[in-house]
Amino acid sequence: MWRSARREMESPVTSQKRGLMFLCLQRDDVHLQHFCRLLGVELEQMAHWLCHRKLATASETYVKNMSSKQAMNARDALAKHIYAHMFDWIVEHVNMALRTSSKQHSFIGVLDIYGFETFEINSFEQFCINYANEKLQQQFNQHVFKLEQEEYMKEQIPWTLIDFYDNQPCIDLIEAKLGVLDLLDEECKVPKGTDQNWAQKLYSQHSSSVHFQKPRMSNISFIIIHFADKVEYQCEGFLEKNRDTVYEEQINILKASKFQLVADLFQEKQDSSSSSSTSKSSRVNVRPARSTPKAPNREHRKSVGHQFRSSLQLLMETLNATTPHYVRCIKPNDEKESFSFDSRRAVQQLRACGVLETIRISAAGYPSRWTYPDFFNRYRVLMKKSDMTVGDKKLVCRNLLETLVKDPDKFQFGKTKIFFRAGQVAYLEKLRADKFRSACIKIQKTVRGWLQRIRYRKIRKSAITLQRFGRGYMARRYAEQLRLTRAALICQKQYRMARDRRAYLRTRQAVVTIQAYTRGMYTRRIFQQFLLHHKAMIIQKAVRGWLERKKFKRARNAAITIQCAYRRMRAKRQLKQLKIEAKSAQHLKKLNTGMENKIVQLQRKMDDQSKEYKTQNEHLLITNTTLGTEMSKLQKELEQMRSRQGDGNQLTSLQDELEKLRAELQEAHEHRKRLEEEHSSEKLGLTQRVEELEQENSMLKSEKEKMNQRILQHSKSTEDQESSASQRELHLQTEMDEERQRYQNLLKEFSRLEQRYDNLQEEVSLNKFQPGHRRNPSNQSSLESDSNYPSISTSEVGDTEDSLQLVEEMGMEKAAMDISLFMKLQKRVRELEQERKRLQTNLDKMEELAKCKGADPKRPTSERESEDLAYNNLKREELESENKKLKNDLNELRKAIAVRASQNNSSNELQESYNLLLNQLKAANEELEVRKEEVLILRTKIVSFAQQQEINDHIESNKMPELNNSKQPIDKEEALEAYHGLCESKKLLEAQLQSQSRQHKDELEALHTQIELLRDDIEKKQEILNYTMSLSPEAQVQYSVQQEITRLTNDNLDLKELVEKLEKNERKLKKQLRIYMKKVQELEVSQTAAAQPHKARPELSRQVTVQRKEKDFEGMLEYYKEDETLLVKTLITDIKPSAVSATVPCLPAYILFMCIRHADYINDDQKVESLLTSTINAIKKVLKKNNDDFEMTSFWLANTSRLLHCLKQYSGDEVFMTQNTVKQNEHCMKNFDLAEYRQVLSDLSIQIYQQLIKVAEGIMQPMIVSAMLESESIPSLAGVKPMGYRNRSSSMDDDGSGPSSYTLEGLIRQLGQFNSIMGEHGLDPEIVNQVVRQLFHCINAITLNNLLLRKDVCSWSTGMQLRYNISQMEEWLRGNNLHQSKAGVTLESIIQAAQLLQVKKKTSQDAEAICSLCTALTMQQIVKILNLYTPLNEFEERVTVSFIRNIQNRLQERNDPAQLLVDTKHTFPVLFPYTPSALSLETLHIPASLGLDFLVRV
Repeated sequence: MWRSARREMESPVTSQKRGLMFLCLQRDDVHLQHFCRLLGVELEQMAHWLCHRKLATASETYVKNMSSKQAMNARDALAKHIYAHMFDWIVEHVNMALRTSSKQHSFIGVLDIYGFETFEINSFEQFCINYANEKLQQQFNQHVFKLEQEEYMKEQIPWTLIDFYDNQPCIDLIEAKLGVLDLLDEECKVPKGTDQNWAQKLYSQHSSSVHFQKPRMSNISFIIIHFADKVEYQCEGFLEKNRDTVYEEQINILKASKFQLVADLFQEKQDSSSSSSTSKSSRVNVRPARSTPKAPNREHRKSVGHQFRSSLQLLMETLNATTPHYVRCIKPNDEKESFSFDSRRAVQQLRACGVLETIRISAAGYPSRWTYPDFFNRYRVLMKKSDMTVGDKKLVCRNLLETLVKDPDKFQFGKTKIFFRAGQVAYLEKLRADKFRSACIKIQKTVRGWLQRIRYRKIRKSAITLQRFGRGYMARRYAEQLRLTRAALICQKQYRMARDRRAYLRTRQAVVTIQAYTRGMYTRRIFQQFLLHHKAMIIQKAVRGWLERKKFKRARNAAITIQCAYRRMRAKRQLKQLKIEAKSAQHLKKLNTGMENKIVQLQRKMDDQSKEYKTQNEHLLITNTTLGTEMSKLQKELEQMRSRQGDGNQLTSLQDELEKLRAELQEAHEHRKRLEEEHSSEKLGLTQRVEELEQENSMLKSEKEKMNQRILQHSKSTEDQESSASQRELHLQTEMDEERQRYQNLLKEFSRLEQRYDNLQEEVSLNKFQPGHRRNPSNQSSLESDSNYPSISTSEVGDTEDSLQLVEEMGMEKAAMDISLFMKLQKRVRELEQERKRLQTNLDKMEELAKCKGADPKRPTSERESEDLAYNNLKREELESENKKLKNDLNELRKAIAVRASQNNSSNELQESYNLLLNQLKAANEELEVRKEEVLILRTKIVSFAQQQEINDHIESNKMPELNNSKQPIDKEEALEAYHGLCESKKLLEAQLQSQSRQHKDELEALHTQIELLRDDIEKKQEILNYTMSLSPEAQVQYSVQQEITRLTNDNLDLKELVEKLEKNERKLKKQLRIYMKKVQELEVSQTAAAQPHKARPELSRQVTVQRKEKDFEGMLEYYKEDETLLVKTLITDIKPSAVSATVPCLPAYILFMCIRHADYINDDQKVESLLTSTINAIKKVLKKNNDDFEMTSFWLANTSRLLHCLKQYSGDEVFMTQNTVKQNEHCMKNFDLAEYRQVLSDLSIQIYQQLIKVAEGIMQPMIVSAMLESESIPSLAGVKPMGYRNRSSSMDDDGSGPSSYTLEGLIRQLGQFNSIMGEHGLDPEIVNQVVRQLFHCINAITLNNLLLRKDVCSWSTGMQLRYNISQMEEWLRGNNLHQSKAGVTLESIIQAAQLLQVKKKTSQDAEAICSLCTALTMQQIVKILNLYTPLNEFEERVTVSFIRNIQNRLQERNDPAQLLVDTKHTFPVLFPYTPSALSLETLHIPASLGLDFLVRV
């Protein structure tokens, strides 16, 4: 009940007012209700006084809210107070139950104390426990050491006093006046006392004490040197824990509980007595005017330290008044593991408990002691009968010890006791036990002999009786068995006869029936099979015809489709170009510029016309004014004339003139109106034209804007296409890396199976071993057991072998296209080469035919023959033109494929490989063109020669008609023969052209089908990708695993088929080679026997080589076939890397290649094959023997790769000769193509590289965790540990011999050693970069996995340490010029993990920053690190659950794998780039220390 009540109290609800945090409890709080129900108190009062307290002054009483911290401290104090009262009540009732009426004389008490405590953070509780341990250790010293020495002094034994450690100064520091406890109580009494002020008082008061120290990096902690160890105490919380204030209001509530037990617990014992006395003394109560505050309870005023010191003093008085006995409990280990004993930890505990001092006293003194009577009674067995007669027991004991123990220093005689050194009592006990054992043995011997004699007599009597009865019973049963056996034989005879006869008759009938049915079945089956064959032949005939027709239709439709597609493509291109030109901005600008010019011209014309109109108006106005003035003048004159009454004739004339002037004026007005109408109509037309032009201009501007928008959209679409193309390129690059990695994994699996096969062979050979010499058939030149590849004399074995050969020649990194396309193109190259050879043979035949026909005289052809010849020429020209069209189509298709390949994969290596393949095709086509031109030239020569011959014949016929008439039938026959020859040559050329056109068509169809296959493959992959993206992550993993398993099984089956084919072909070729070798050996034996019969060893002749090649053959080494094993043994098996360290790097590779060059020079294929085979086998054996030696593995990786580069450099291929010197090109091999052996050496190099990575990772793996996570390379972070974890190094003495001695400097030193070894051996820098990248990936994976699995390293200090360590690793990369190896990129995940440990983890902005920062980590890894994060001290907080859920919600969009840990066994695909050597072979020096005197320079 009390535990549940204490647990229910810990559920406060906080509220904030005016910047302070106050506590308030809700009335419906479940925990509060349980607490009040269990203790029987009122809910509202307890809820109120848990959050408030009462302050009493002289005049008033206040109720004040408590802060959350004060309320929690008050709650904890109340719980402790309840617990203390309950404990006292239990002890009181137990004592009352055990109390008896009799008087108590003694008692037995058991004191169980926790022991000395030291943690990462030590507070008031550890201080009190260690103070109690100091007091108990002092009492132990006084009891053990002082009493032991007093015992020796009392017995008057010579003894030297031993000084022991007295911890009284440390106790005085704690409990003396102005000690730690006094200062603590004094600070608690101060109204505003704090832990910092108390700490400063301690520093000022006890800084001179030997047992008191102040930490360097802290002002709120102090160190006390106890008898066991130094302990640093944090001052925070000391005052509040020492006060342990329990408020009176809460006690009053508990006193008013409805449970009597709870009310009795908190009733003060003096209350009852005082209340009774007051009631008796006075009956009248006088109430004061003001209520005086109640004096606080003095029991609650006592501090915890004071109470603890008082109870400890009482304990020490009890211990001093009793006889103590000590039991020391020693923990075997700190991990609480079974069957594990930590000797260092045990010794530390013994030293802390003072047991070692006790052992030292015991070893220096006499730990065993006996009183004289006890010794006499115990060891009287060892005394003689004569010694027992002496009456003095002390003298008897003295005599016995002097006889038994020869060394007098091993014992001492005291007044009442005998004291023994360590081990002497055991010696005496051994003598006593031996004495008793010999007596017991004698008694046992006698009794056992008597018992065995009695038992033997009883057994013998019983056996005789049983034998008599048993023999009679056996005789009777035997007689009965004889009678039954005879009867059974008679019955069996009759029954077996009847059974066998019945079975024979049944079997005979069954056999006859089966034969009948079987013969009928076989007959029907034969007839049915005959019918099936007949029907199958009919079906095959129909199907084959249908397939041929279908094939023809498909080919024709494909050709038509290709032609239509090509023509459509060209038409689309032209239309697109025209549309682009029509819609281009420049075209619109040109149109706009023309329209603007027209508008300007029209505007100018309108301006001119308006100016003319104005001038005409002005002229009209002027004329009108002049006419008006003239009219006024005339009227005035008329009036004057009338007034003057002039002559009548003059008046009439004047009137006529006036009418004329009026008519002219009327005409002028009409003319003016006409001009105005014309001007207005023209003006309207111009305005309409201007409006039309403005509309057209606005339309053009809108079209221009639309075109600009289209151009922008087109540019955006092109950018999207470029981005998608780049993504496709990256995807293809990753696919290529995956394919390369799969190949290397298969190679690794192949090497593992090969190793297993060798082991099984060794086991079989060991099981079948017989004494004597047995010849091993593998000593011949064969790659059957090790290389699994055919010899160099093997011919082509299918398309797959050719493709692998070409891939090896170009290098694995240059294999740009799909392997199927690559094989088909290689096959096409081979077919073109065969076609070229066939054309060459046809040309030779044509030349011979021309020569034969050129020697005979010819006659002029007839007119019909000339027409046929012209028709054939026209037909030939048409075929040639069609052939050119097909070639153009083929070239355009190749260009399209090249553009697509460059778009899909823009890397230089892939483009170079494709260009190489196209160059080979172009070279073959050029050779074909050359041969065709030669054929045409020859044909023209034949025709011209025939025409010249005809002219000559015609001239001769004119000169000598008689002869012509006589020789006419002969000339006709010759002309017919020539005509038939020309017809045959024409047919031959037509057939060649047709075959060439068919080949081009087939090539086009193959390329189109290849493109379709690639498209189908891409569509399938896209469908698979879409399907996998729609699945859940677990389903994606399962689906991808299934796909990978199926692909690997298919590849494995293909490889098995290829291996079987190669093995079959190899066996055939080996048989042929053996036959040929036997023949050659027989011929050589016969020749040598005839030439030099007495010569035992054939000498190598150099005259033949000089005659074959008239050049200076330098850079070669000659050796005998018998010295091959010695050469391999010296250069490979027995060589050490240190032996050639001072010479040229990769010296063995150069020597072996020079020997291979000489074998190629003398055209000895068997020698080349044998040397290369034995070299590869010997390298494999050496690596198998030294499978854990990094230096040896690096040495042979460098030599194998250098031998591979030499075979490429001097192979004679143009691809590998671009960087050679003229002399090196002259040294190229002339006779053999070692492409297959280059493939074997490439695979061997990959295997050696994988072994090198395995050895290096095995060396580095135990160093990584200690160096990256546990070593303290930053001194300031050495003492910073997470909360809740002890300092493991504080309780152990590191001697530097365990895994904890690995540091970051050691790891970097190991990496530097690897780098220097690879550099000394001459390994290519590219391979060194790949090795370093793989090792850094291993460091990253192991470090991150340990960080994800260990909670004690997920802290801020570990993040800082990791950042520092990673910066040191990157500095090492830059210092060794390895930063271009992409090794730093592999550390990205651990860098982000370190940053994640250091960033803030509270707000949503922090969550967004973490999501944008940790891109290399998966969601599971980020969440795991956040869950494991441990704060350094109380100022930090753990990562909240809401923050982690926020991170999860933000990272839901990621498609991270479900795997938490990083794959430590992941290997990057290795690339061996071609690096030619600048070394001249003729200048190579071979040191004499190698012992290669049998090699001769050539």
